[in-house]
Amino acid sequence: MRVSTTLSLSHAHAQKLCRGALRSHSKMVKAVVVLNSSEGVSGTIFFNQEAEGAPTTVTGDLSGLKPGPHGFHVHALGDTTNGCMSTGPHYNPHGKEHGAPHDETRHAGDLGNVTVGEDGTAKFTIVDKQIPLIGAQSIIGRAVVVHADADDLGKGGHELSKSTGNAGGRVACGIIGLQG
Repeated sequence: MRVSTTLSLSHAHAQKLCRGALRSHSKMVKAVVVLNSSEGVSGTIFFNQEAEGAPTTVTGDLSGLKPGPHGFHVHALGDTTNGCMSTGPHYNPHGKEHGAPHDETRHAGDLGNVTVGEDGTAKFTIVDKQIPLIGAQSIIGRAVVVHADADDLGKGGHELSKSTGNAGGRVACGIIGLQG
């Protein structure tokens, strides 16, 4: 009797392989997220990193959100099997408290707020050194989450301020994937 077997990679193992392949990459790396939402929110976010050690530039277009600021974070897991709830906590490889994008103490995934206009749309650009596409701490394969409310940047005094920025529910998310 002959038994056939199938080899499959766990998501975590696939992420490690992808990050390892990009560890010593010296050319620009590009990534993209297509946001999905059951609440009518949509958008596309692009990431570009020129070389290892260089900052990552994030540009995006969002629509379908209520006007005002919305928390915007890279979350630890690229898992959307249970919607945005399965993306885990904010990406935090250094074990720090939540903070603002320019604070010394912050989660690597803390990208602050995106501001949505009266028409429900937002266009934004963020430049950040803590979300590399290249190297051992690459964000490739992780998730981006847009929250229902403003991120208080760890300064709001709420019990959730130092962990999530008290940014409310997760209204849209998507997995960060390599772009050709």
